[in-house]
Amino acid sequence: MFLGKFGLAAATAGFALLTSMSALAADLKWAHVYEEGSDYHKWAVWAADEIKAKTDGRVSITVYPASSLGKEVEINEGLGIGAVDIIYTGPSFVERYYGPLAISDYPFIMRGFDHWKKYRESDLFTDLSAGYHDATGNTVDALVYYGQRHVTSNFPILKPEDMKGLKIRVPNSPVMLMFPNAVGANPTPMAFNEVYLALQQKVVDAQENPLPTIQFKKFYEVQSNINLTGHLLNSLLIITSGSAEASLGDDADTVHAVLKEAAANVSDAIYQAEQDLVAWFRDKGIQVNEVDRKPFQDAVLPKLTDWDKVPYTKEQFDRLQAL
Repeated sequence: MFLGKFGLAAATAGFALLTSMSALAADLKWAHVYEEGSDYHKWAVWAADEIKAKTDGRVSITVYPASSLGKEVEINEGLGIGAVDIIYTGPSFVERYYGPLAISDYPFIMRGFDHWKKYRESDLFTDLSAGYHDATGNTVDALVYYGQRHVTSNFPILKPEDMKGLKIRVPNSPVMLMFPNAVGANPTPMAFNEVYLALQQKVVDAQENPLPTIQFKKFYEVQSNINLTGHLLNSLLIITSGSAEASLGDDADTVHAVLKEAAANVSDAIYQAEQDLVAWFRDKGIQVNEVDRKPFQDAVLPKLTDWDKVPYTKEQFDRLQAL
C-alpha cells in the first residue's frame, strides 16, 4: 500500500514538473540596435506582450534594444550560435549569408513606399526569404520599412561633386559602400552606437539615415544640413533563428502572425513620420535641402547592373523593377 501511494505521489509530482516546464515552451531573446524610444523597439515590445498573451505564456520574449546584446554584425552571428533568437537587421547585413536578399537595399532600386509594399507581398520576396532559410536555417518573419536614407552634413550637398572626398559614416555592410563610392566620397564603416560621438568630434564629416533615425538618434544636434538625397529606400528584416523556431512547436504560426502584424504597424508609423519630419527639422533651425536626384542616380546605375559584382541576378533585378 505504501509503495502504491509512493508511486502515485511520484507520478503526480512528475506530471506537475512536466506541466510547469511546458508552461514556458520558449524563452527567447530579441536583439536590435535601436533606441528604447524608437518605434522599432516599441512595436517589438508590443509583439512580445501579444505573443505571450496569445500563447498563454508558453512563448516569452525579452527585447534587448540599443546594441545591448551586440552590434548588428554580432547579432547576425548570434543567431547561428544561440546567443540571440530574434533580431531586427538590415538586408545588407544578411548579404554575407545569402546575397540576393540584399537586393532591396541597393541604391535607387526601390521607387517609393508603394513599390516597397508590392515587394513585401511579392513572390520575389518569398523566394529570396526561402533562399536565405536554405542557406542559414533561419526564418525571415517579415519585412519592415526603415525609410529613405538621406545624407546629413555641415554644408549643403546638392550634386554628386559636393560629396567628393567627404568622409561619410556608413553601416558596416558591403552594399552601403556603393553609393558613396559612386560619387567619390570616402565611406567609413562604423557601428551605429558610435556615430553621434564621431560626428561631434569630427572623426567623420557626414552620415546617412532616414529622417526618423536622424531624429531619434539626435544627429541633427551635430549636423546643420539634411540633404534629401533619398539614395536608398531601406528595410529591416525580422529574423528568427532555426533553434528558436524549433522550440516554438504548435505556437510557431501564432508567433509569425504577430511578428508580421508588428512589422506592418511599425512600417506605417515610420512612413508617416517621414512625411511629418521635414517641417519638424526646419522648425528646429536645421537646413533641409531639396536635391535633384537624377545626377546621383546616373552615377550609381552602372554599378547596379554590373552583374558580375552585384549579389543578385538580372532576372531578380527585372522582377523587382516589374512590380
